Amino acid sequence: MSAAAPTPLRTLFCIGVTQEFFNAGDEERAAVAAAIPPAFDRLADRFGVRVLGTLDDDQLMVGASTAWPWTSYILADVPDLDTVSKICGIVRDTEVGAGGVRLWRYLRVEARAGRPLFFGTE
Repeated sequence: MSAAAPTPLRTLFCIGVTQEFFNAGDEERAAVAAAIPPAFDRLADRFGVRVLGTLDDDQLMVGASTAWPWTSYILADVPDLDTVSKICGIVRDTEVGAGGVRLWRYLRVEARAGRPLFFGTE
């Protein structure tokens, strides 16, 4: 009898835009916007996660907020905490443009990991 596959962590990646993004000029903001999609592209292939859904509430929130810092979210089943950490590390590793500035200057990421909720599933 083979061992059951480990239960993945249901993880919500909360992504917020920092004030540095809003302080940047048009060219710098465009470079940041261009760096984000490839940084978070192919999460399933790169990290073995199953993306369950995404949400971007940027139409209802404009500018950096101190009351609620998150504007976009990725909900995924992730194999383990090490993988959660690696996905959060995307903003540490991704360069914006050619100046050596990392994405973490403009975005912040926080993850909440747990298990699927036993109600509200349909």
